[in-house]
Amino acid sequence: MRMDHQLAERWIAPQSHVLDLGCGNGELLAHLQQKRGVTGYGLEIDEEKINDGIAKGLSIIEQDLNDGLARFADNSFDTVVMARALQAVKAPDVLLLDMLRVAREAIITFPNFAHWQNRLHLGLKGLMPVSEALPYEWYNTPNIHLCTFKDFEQLCAQHDIHIINRFAVSDSEKVHSPLMTALIRQAPNLLADVAIYRVTKQKTDSC
Repeated sequence: MRMDHQLAERWIAPQSHVLDLGCGNGELLAHLQQKRGVTGYGLEIDEEKINDGIAKGLSIIEQDLNDGLARFADNSFDTVVMARALQAVKAPDVLLLDMLRVAREAIITFPNFAHWQNRLHLGLKGLMPVSEALPYEWYNTPNIHLCTFKDFEQLCAQHDIHIINRFAVSDSEKVHSPLMTALIRQAPNLLADVAIYRVTKQKTDSC
């Protein structure tokens, strides 16, 4: 299981009510239902993936995330999850605030464009980087609002969004040595290619 999915399982309380945005075939939602006893819905636009999720017994709604979450009332969920999709929507800031309207907490992951390999690739080759975290060419990528750890944290500060947890990982490193793990924690904006955040609009102690 991907690290962001593992952390989602760790951060979501048993029996929670969850909304999974861009849920794909519902892999994470199905796992959370089986392991944590959660209830909830997934939103997805790909019809084939929706059918796969429904075949698993999941409740998946066909919807473009760019249309927002107006169908859901305030505080409808305990947690909203959006894995590696924030950078693909037209207005990430608007959707982020909408997520924290319908739920107490949000778990968000996205590729970190400031990763050293991206910087090196762009600096030396003058071409948009392609990597495990960013596996598309410039002309066919769904990623229209790439950002970094610093960009996201600045956005949170501007909107009084509190960061509960932050985790930095590298898709390109299958096995992290203790030294590499420590270095990534010290310099996530340079060394991690995937950012994982747990945020809320409620006052809380960050960790």
